[in-house]
Amino acid sequence: MTTEQQRLQDPAWRQWGPYVSDRQWGTVREDYSANGDAWNYTTHDMARSYTYRWGEDGIGGFCDDKQQLCLALALWNGSDPIIKERYFGLTNGEGNHGEDVKELYYYLDNTPSHSYQRMLYKYPQAAYPYTQLVAENRRRTRQDPEFELLDTGLFDEDRYFDVFIEYAKAGPQDILMTITVVNRGPETAQLHVLPTLWFRNTWVWGDDSDGVPSQQPQLSLQSDGTVLAQQVQLGRYVCHAEGQPDWLFCDNESNLVRLYNTHNGARYPKDGINDHVVYGADTVNPEKTGTKAAAHYVITLDAGGSTTIRLRLEPTGLSDPFADFDAISAQCKAEADAFYASIHPAQATDDEKLVQRQAFACMLWSKQYYYYDVSRWLSGDPNSPPPPPERAKGRNHTWLQLINAGVISMPDKWEYPWYAAWDWAFHCVTFAVIDPGFAKQQLMLLTNEWFMHPNGQLPAYEWSFSDVNPPVHAWASWRIYRMELERKPPGEEDIRFLRGIFHKLLINFTWWVNRKDESGNNIFEGGFLGLDNIGVFDRNAIMPDGSHLEQADGTSWMAMYALNMMRIALELAQHDPVYDELATKFFDHFLYIAGAMTSIGENSQGLWDEQDGFFYDQLRMSDGNVKRLRVRTMVGLIPMFAVEILSDELVQQRPGFRKRMEWFQSHRPDLYSQVSRYTEAGKEEKRLLSLLRGFRLKSLLSKILDETEFLSPHGVRAVSKVYRDQPYEFTLDDTTFRLAYTPAESDSAMFGGNSNWRGPVWMPLNYLMIESIERFYDYFGDDFTVEYPIGSGKQITLKAVACELTCRLISLFTLNESGQRVTFGQHPKYQDPHFRDYVLFYEYFDGDNGRGVGASHQTGWTGLVAELIDRKYDSLQG
Repeated sequence: MTTEQQRLQDPAWRQWGPYVSDRQWGTVREDYSANGDAWNYTTHDMARSYTYRWGEDGIGGFCDDKQQLCLALALWNGSDPIIKERYFGLTNGEGNHGEDVKELYYYLDNTPSHSYQRMLYKYPQAAYPYTQLVAENRRRTRQDPEFELLDTGLFDEDRYFDVFIEYAKAGPQDILMTITVVNRGPETAQLHVLPTLWFRNTWVWGDDSDGVPSQQPQLSLQSDGTVLAQQVQLGRYVCHAEGQPDWLFCDNESNLVRLYNTHNGARYPKDGINDHVVYGADTVNPEKTGTKAAAHYVITLDAGGSTTIRLRLEPTGLSDPFADFDAISAQCKAEADAFYASIHPAQATDDEKLVQRQAFACMLWSKQYYYYDVSRWLSGDPNSPPPPPERAKGRNHTWLQLINAGVISMPDKWEYPWYAAWDWAFHCVTFAVIDPGFAKQQLMLLTNEWFMHPNGQLPAYEWSFSDVNPPVHAWASWRIYRMELERKPPGEEDIRFLRGIFHKLLINFTWWVNRKDESGNNIFEGGFLGLDNIGVFDRNAIMPDGSHLEQADGTSWMAMYALNMMRIALELAQHDPVYDELATKFFDHFLYIAGAMTSIGENSQGLWDEQDGFFYDQLRMSDGNVKRLRVRTMVGLIPMFAVEILSDELVQQRPGFRKRMEWFQSHRPDLYSQVSRYTEAGKEEKRLLSLLRGFRLKSLLSKILDETEFLSPHGVRAVSKVYRDQPYEFTLDDTTFRLAYTPAESDSAMFGGNSNWRGPVWMPLNYLMIESIERFYDYFGDDFTVEYPIGSGKQITLKAVACELTCRLISLFTLNESGQRVTFGQHPKYQDPHFRDYVLFYEYFDGDNGRGVGASHQTGWTGLVAELIDRKYDSLQG
């Protein structure tokens, strides 16, 4: 084991980490409005003066796992109207494609224990263009591209600072912070650097459900120039700042004068340091005490010059904290190198290793302390004005049991500083490569009683916990179990985890069956299911005439769910035969869903279209008639994901299960004929359970591999390209709905935000597609081939198909023949040597050219590329 792997055996090493959000303002938790307008209730302009109720934000933030004491970086270039304490971005209503952070920052390195981590923030030397970014994006339409920070021209002559933030741990509670500033510009420039230490305000609200005491903590300057931090539960910490900075103190309290023109607030409020530095105001405490403090450095750098600032936060009060500082930092960096050397595939290129390591880093940096007590949020706090009465029946009012307080993997700590249930499952699969313990803990967290609704529903995300995300958690649980098993000696499988998650998911599966199969016919109506704009009309809409949408993807997800649960039950049955009957139950459910999808049911209207060789949604009218939505989108490809391979040995070991399989073949040939021939052994005597028989699989693959339809240079598109010039139209009650292929930014406000499933490449569904194709290969072997390229007459195996798609996705991030990364698009600055190798992991990718679009740090699922790099070389070896 490497040193890092040994650290992961000790929970103490996880106490401190990058658990501070990139954005707390504009979140649902901080919204106490009557109309649920979270973006305008707490704005970026308010954030420097407003004391948050449920969390904190900062640049490069580091804190304990209850977010009691936070450390982050603030900067001022002498020209901005405010100091840069947090990232700026556009709200949903300001951006022409929804919310979007307008900053340049990169997460470069991190280890699972956070013993070493490093990031980069690029700060312009001229005044930050807040007004220009808002005004220009408001002027643009959905048909125009977004106006980005680089488009302002502020970086054209390299007039900016590179600010590297590095943390290392000498021990679980001994944190070393190094700030390295580089002047990239052509002239001497000055910068104010303000590493900031503060306590999250937990004392205003009274005793709380997160377990943090309500007694007010304190920061105070000591005679030796250190700052003493004291809090009842956390204890005593000492902050050492190298040199002799001017320590500035205020309180993490709202500035009621600025916010509400009320004069009974704190004497030195939260924005006191900002006003003192920018305007010279008398707004910091001369007594050098408070709950927020910043070490104020003013540095002047020649063109190309650099300087380093060092701080240390530790509990004992070291007499010489900087004597071994550099040696510890170097050692932590070397241990991080050794850890990732054990992770990277040996044959991977240096550039693939760079991409993989930064993908892991971005995921690790995206952990966040997330606190939300819905009951307390709805009713308000004893020491605060009561919330408006409209909130009693407003957002999330049926989730009174939900109390979340812990470190959670976030999709993007600025764009999505709240968990999303199906994103979370994909995060865990990638985390399992480097930290399977954390991956399992996260899945168990999502399904525990503080998250799951009493009726069995999993919370979707804070904007609407009652929305429905695809049920991929059984897949993720089984995947993680298998990934860990491959690295453990025989007999060390984590059956306790598998059993625990199975029982929680059994409750959730029942919720799906009871709530989302409206007609009881095994066709599911899950709603938008995360595919926000992929439908012809809003898939969450309730039809006034009582008709409802029967979804190919919703039904396929449930078929996949049933197979995943069946496979977990079969594994558990190896240790406890009581699970045999549960495996049989899920096998039955899979067959009934499969039958309903294909041809069984009223008027024999299934979701498979024999003429087109594709799965389609259908609208079941109130009179029982069906209207099929014949539009080729990712919805019709998701049935591929419901596939499981069983070894003949496993089937023979479970005689009750085998008997049930045989019963369906002889007594329900109508069902048996609609799925793969699971009684026929394939390669190495394996059995195939799938919604697709061979000809259906070939039919779907013929469209997936067609560059005029789904296949893009860098993955599989969400919508067929055939709808670029000939949009699909559907008429209902004299209203015509239209869907066109758009490769990148959305042209529809159907679901809101920057959502767009009308063309781009999305990593999670591409990932599941590759995995499914590999499973089909495990059964069929080399004898099953498909034409590729389409029209060439050349035949390739399914293994080759999976490898081709894997390489296309990886090519989004790696350097191409021209030395460029296509994810950056055509902006020349991204090919600059000080930009090119700092990788961003976007939410989705242009279906034509691979340009990254949407949230720029969406490593939650785009981080799957790290696992794909492993998969690429496993496939080559296999």
